Amino acid sequence: MKKILALVFALAMICMSMAACSTGSDAEYIEGKGSMIIGITYFEPMNYLENGELTGFETEFATAVCEILGVTPQFQEIVWDTKEIELKSKTIDCIWNGMTITADRQKAMSISDPYMNNKQVLVVKAENVGKWTDAASFKDVKIVAEAESAGESTIKTDALFAQAKYTAVDSMKTAIFEVFSGTADACVVDFVTSIGMIGEGTDYANLAVDPAFSFAPEQYGIAFRKGSDFTAKVNAAIDQLIANGTLKTLAEKYKLGDQLVTD
Repeated sequence: MKKILALVFALAMICMSMAACSTGSDAEYIEGKGSMIIGITYFEPMNYLENGELTGFETEFATAVCEILGVTPQFQEIVWDTKEIELKSKTIDCIWNGMTITADRQKAMSISDPYMNNKQVLVVKAENVGKWTDAASFKDVKIVAEAESAGESTIKTDALFAQAKYTAVDSMKTAIFEVFSGTADACVVDFVTSIGMIGEGTDYANLAVDPAFSFAPEQYGIAFRKGSDFTAKVNAAIDQLIANGTLKTLAEKYKLGDQLVTD
């Protein structure tokens, strides 16, 4: 009987310990394991591989914030259209990857203060700049965007693309490659992405932003689990990086100085 009671007591203690862990704050959870798993997709100039090493504005930005907060950044590639599922299941601790702040996302997640301005732009082959001008001219034009992105939302809601042939792809990098390879005529991507990925000096020198089109002014934020108390700590760390000039220096390094939000 004593052995049975001892076993029951041990099991009860384990359950109580698990319950305590599950009800602890998000900050306690992240700080307790000493690392923050950061969900990303690869695209320049935010998070990308250079000589086999991960780099980019978001990579350096997140690393600087983690250093202030005393946790180790662990970057993990995700599928963008399942990002919220991964966040809720704790496969990742945050989404830090040029994520547009929207009302729906603010309802579903805890989002940091905005840190960068952005908009959606139309990327085409340089020779096709000016080729399409209105909804009629976009009839049957093959256009792509990243699934569940602001680019996809633009294509689906703007009457300009009502007669275009839209296909969702897995990332903005893929969307740009589709235009480069000729399997798509155009793509709608973040302006910030176009700064780092296309034009002179890049692998996509024959691509350009069509200046006739500009969509959906927006801002980037970092997403944490709904109700997370770690968001406020990240906001405070970002304020520190703004105050000491580190964030401005990083933004200018990646040609994003004009897009930075500092107030």
